[in-house]
Formats: sequence, structure tokens, C-alpha cells
Amino acid sequence: MSEATERFFESLPARAPHVLRGPVNGTMQIDLARGNQTAHWVVRMRPGAIEVSRQRGPADAIWYTSEDLFDRLVTGRAQAISTVLRNESSFSGDVVLFLAFRRFFPDPPDTRDPREVAREQAGRLR
Repeated sequence: MSEATERFFESLPARAPHVLRGPVNGTMQIDLARGNQTAHWVVRMRPGAIEVSRQRGPADAIWYTSEDLFDRLVTGRAQAISTVLRNESSFSGDVVLFLAFRRFFPDPPDTRDPREVAREQAGRLR
């Protein structure tokens, strides 16, 4: 397990009040595969809070991906929905949990808010 992934999961409880504002409630298991081994993370989400565990248990949704791909997600070098659509990862269960969880991932490096870019362009035209 990479240090980036470990830090990502450790940071979730502190970031949850800012990310989980909507009515999300459920448990998602994230299975990270490396060779013949699979690491399991369980996140219990509710509005404004998240609990993270390494213990398997009942889950409303399961997301299966490789450790390598997850490292790219936590560093902003990949996008969660794109990985599912390209069959690089698989998801089953309550899709609302997946859509809420993906908001914890960072934007790609050097990404800027399009409104800021538009303001800069408008300022240059004056």
C-alpha cells in the first residue's frame, strides 16, 4: 500500500464535513488488488461524517480496483468515473455512495477553475 493511499484514507474524517454535505448514508467497501492480495477498506458515510476501517463487513456497495490505479486517483492523475466506464475498475451496489466518495479525490494537477480563466481572458481584452 502506498503512502499516498494511506494518507488519503487517514484524511477522510477531517475532510468529510466539507465534502459530504448532501443526504448520503451507507457503507462502501473498497478492494485494492495487488497481485494475488487484496487490501480492504470500508468507509461508512453519512452527512458530514465518514468512518474508515480496514475490517470487512456488510456493505451497501463494493468498488474493486488495483492499488496502482487507486494511487493515480488519490494523486489526481485519474478520474474515478472514467476508470469504471473504461472497465479499469468495477463497482456494484448503491451508486450514490460511489458518486459521493469520488468527490474526495483531488482534481488533476494544474487544473484551474474555468471561471478564473474566463476572468483573466476578459481582463486582457480590456
